[in-house]
Amino acid sequence: MVLNILQLGLRGQLATELLRRAPVAGHVVRAVGRPGVDLLQPETVRRAILEAPAIDVVTNAAAYTAVDLAESEPEKSFTANAESVAAAAEACRERGVPLLHVSTDYVYDGSKTTAYVETDPVGPANVYGRSKLAGEQAIAASGARHVILRTSWVFSATGSNFVKTMLRLGAERDLLTVIDDQHGCPTAAGDIADAVLSIAEGMAADPSAPSGIYNFCGEGPTTWRRFAEAIFAHPSLAGTIRATVQPIPTSAYPTPALRPANSVMDCAKITRDWAIRPRAWRDGLDEVMQELSGERTAT
Repeated sequence: MVLNILQLGLRGQLATELLRRAPVAGHVVRAVGRPGVDLLQPETVRRAILEAPAIDVVTNAAAYTAVDLAESEPEKSFTANAESVAAAAEACRERGVPLLHVSTDYVYDGSKTTAYVETDPVGPANVYGRSKLAGEQAIAASGARHVILRTSWVFSATGSNFVKTMLRLGAERDLLTVIDDQHGCPTAAGDIADAVLSIAEGMAADPSAPSGIYNFCGEGPTTWRRFAEAIFAHPSLAGTIRATVQPIPTSAYPTPALRPANSVMDCAKITRDWAIRPRAWRDGLDEVMQELSGERTAT
């Protein structure tokens, strides 16, 4: 089944992966973004959906993701992550097309000692998380058919992310201090894109397909320190980066925005409803490291 997909977002990690993978799956994607479609101007989002030619599904791969900056720019965070999302959902309802939206583990407060499930209470600890939660709530209230994926610790070979930051710092320093008391699940952007496309196909084919909120993240909990160690242990770096990682507590690295101490998520629901089984985050890391290795070799 060939889908006509309207994608909100052009250059982010997920947007890039969707643009790479959707055509391979046989789908036609029309991606829109700034300057014509700007999340800080919700009406442009609504207009893009209502005026688009024939579409089967809308995917939202755009967001305000500057977690720390959001603490001093709450208006921008809420305009982009809540008001524009509300505009998208309302337009999707009017067009009668489903909306696939990506949210965040930061909607959870991090106090739970076991993995979060979708029915657990939410309680974001920072502005970014609160703005993303407001977006989720706006979608649910809109009446549009929708699936919301809560994901975490996203990384890829493009954009800004933890993997690329560690590689840059590791090339500059012999010792890196990395937080070891925040627990979560790294997720390859390509895996999120594959999940979005699989769900898009299902929703387009079946009007009664499941909807609602789903956790989706790489399999296996870890910490930022252990994630960093896995990056530096990758065979593609042999003989190049020899940085040592030293664990530190969150208290030793204060940031404007609070992060949840635990944002490990249980993905059983998406496996049950959509037959999507997240793979180990180390497998996604291996692919990204291989891609980055190829880029380093080419330059």
